[in-house]
Amino acid sequence: MLGFERVADSKDDVKNRRKLALLELDTIATALEQRFAASKTVLTFKEYLELFAENPNRHGRDAATYVRDMFDHYGVDTVDKPWGRMPRYKLFDLPWETSVQAREVPLVGQEELQSAVYKFLCNFVNEGRPNKLILMHGPNGSAKSTTAACVLRALEHYSTLEDGALYRFHWVFPSRKTTRGSIGFGETKTKTTLSATNMEESFAHLADDEIDARLVMEIRDHPLFLLPLAERRQFLDKIYEGTGERPPMWLVTGQLSHKNQQVFQALMMAEEGNLLRALRHVQIERWQISKKYRQGAITLGPELSVDAGERQVTADRSLSALPTALQATTLFEAHGELIEAAGGVLEFSDLLKRPIDAFRYLQLTLETGEVALPHQNVQTNVVMVGSANEIHLAAFREHPEFPSFRGRFELVAVPYLKSAVDERRIYDMQIVPYMSRHVAPHATTVAAEFAVMTRLAKPSADRYSPELGKILKELSVEQKMDLYSTGAIPESLDGDARKVLRAGLASIYRETESSVDYEGKDGASPRTMRTVLLLASQHPDYQSLSPFAVLATLDELCKQTSEYDWLRLKPQAGGYHDTKEMRTVVRRRLLDRIEEEMRRASGLVEELKYKELFDRYVNHVSVWVKGETIRNPLTGEYEKADERLMREVEGLLGIQTKNEDHRRGLISSIAAWAIDHPGEKVIYATVFPDVVRRLREAVFLERRKPVAHLVRDLARILRERKEHKPHKADKDLNEVRRHEAEQMMDRLTTMGYNEDSALDAASAVLRHRFAELV
Repeated sequence: MLGFERVADSKDDVKNRRKLALLELDTIATALEQRFAASKTVLTFKEYLELFAENPNRHGRDAATYVRDMFDHYGVDTVDKPWGRMPRYKLFDLPWETSVQAREVPLVGQEELQSAVYKFLCNFVNEGRPNKLILMHGPNGSAKSTTAACVLRALEHYSTLEDGALYRFHWVFPSRKTTRGSIGFGETKTKTTLSATNMEESFAHLADDEIDARLVMEIRDHPLFLLPLAERRQFLDKIYEGTGERPPMWLVTGQLSHKNQQVFQALMMAEEGNLLRALRHVQIERWQISKKYRQGAITLGPELSVDAGERQVTADRSLSALPTALQATTLFEAHGELIEAAGGVLEFSDLLKRPIDAFRYLQLTLETGEVALPHQNVQTNVVMVGSANEIHLAAFREHPEFPSFRGRFELVAVPYLKSAVDERRIYDMQIVPYMSRHVAPHATTVAAEFAVMTRLAKPSADRYSPELGKILKELSVEQKMDLYSTGAIPESLDGDARKVLRAGLASIYRETESSVDYEGKDGASPRTMRTVLLLASQHPDYQSLSPFAVLATLDELCKQTSEYDWLRLKPQAGGYHDTKEMRTVVRRRLLDRIEEEMRRASGLVEELKYKELFDRYVNHVSVWVKGETIRNPLTGEYEKADERLMREVEGLLGIQTKNEDHRRGLISSIAAWAIDHPGEKVIYATVFPDVVRRLREAVFLERRKPVAHLVRDLARILRERKEHKPHKADKDLNEVRRHEAEQMMDRLTTMGYNEDSALDAASAVLRHRFAELV
């Protein structure tokens, strides 16, 4: 027991809660009723016509324009990548998702793919309808399905907003007592005069008990299709006048589906050609795109199923209340994915896994904008996207009918990510939050760096200028990964070579994008690396998801050469396709990071000291290059640049070239960065990360042995705790040193370590970096 007992509720308490529950229900019901009215969910034809006239550009869109506008609605950012600035469409970040357990995951990277899809949509808008299928092709796990899922999810959300409102219509037939015998279809009609401004007799808002039948239309025809073609064109020209846009062709020329046309003609016959009386039966309904309920957002797998069909519905007993004239008409109901996706997007997942006969109809459908059914042709107002892996696409290219399909497909390659920074974001978003164990620092970095290096191809030096080609011949897979991930230039290059490489980075990144064997087509997939991380989290030698467990799991993965094609690629100079060398690189980089963290956590040298030193150095170099003077903060006097300070820093950096050339190159680099980043404050640590790192290492060099001893003390204390050994007095580990080690652990905790992962890291760095010092 917790020291108290629950007191039983009094009768008054129970009674009050019952009242409260009923009041809350009334509040909820009122709010829903208000939202229903505000959303204009059910309208008469007159009410819809007024709504359309308010904003014809919004309510007259076809599927391609609707999807394009949806991209524009969520907006676009500009992201800086090492190879250039790229637009990133915000919908792929799912900005409306507030739940931690979001239905879909955001798309990481792939800005080129986003731009390609948007360009194709704009082409469809200009063509007047979506007349091609966007086929995303790439290796398994390259985010093709994620891209489509983000678009479908965005459509769902957009359709709930005022800007994304969509409308369809059904037919309603009131009971005789409601209309007193004047609904037509052979009954005795009372001649009444109706006008467009006086259509109060519309049946759209009748209650259920006042309606004999409601005929639901599965094909979502636009309500304006109810107006005759010639008069509709004139109407649209007048409505669109002054909007800056012309009426969309699909709205001008579109026609009712067969079932709607049959109902409409029967009504017009019964009403002796009185259009306004016939339109009383139209009930316009706002609908929302839903993947779950298969409305406007459909994903079709590679099953051998028909994508559209029809069935007779007149004999359905639920329609027995229809007027006699309609009961005698043979009505057919269309069904299938092409019908359900109307107004939105239809995704063909793994399209090329189907036999070609299963999707041959798409050629004619995309060309004509119609799908042929036994009793009717149905207009297809839908954007079609598909996905395929490279194996099936390669086989499809060999098919004799490929050239004819090629004209109706927009092919866009979807390679694996080539930036380790982006790759790590996938793991941090999709795997780390669901781990039951502690995730140690650098675990996902190790996986990301290895994965990206397996995907990179050795540059073809002969494609470039002699100066750039010479650099690329010596560019290692590690250096190329850094180039793509952060834009880091190899330290071994001199100033001129660095400029040449930086200028050519964009062309290097796009070297193979138009090739069948494009970079990122091969390598470890995110799915494979996900399995690696999950297995590493269960490694028996580690109590957390440790980077060392990831390395051990990668060692096992690389033995499975029969399962992965990329493990059988022939190694090339520079470490390309050499998974053994890649693991060596990843291990070295991991130990570099851990050693740096141990230095920072030691507290022996303040983190800002070397940055302040470099800032002073750059300021004096700037003054030296310009031949100016600088104010001495101690004396207040203006003096020449401090030559002793500059030479000291250059000595720490190990500058091999002439000091004068290095200094001028430094200032030139700052000027170039300022041109590329107008309006931004120059932060030297950002402009020269490699130089700052080298200076940091030089400053720490003299403290390396004390740091090693402190790491040894930390490992000893953590091992005692893990083994539950009692604390004993020890002349080699006195209370002062214990206190310093405890402070070090506190600092490591702020870096993401717990005691188990800190012990793993300390033990590794002691064994591989500090062995000779302790």
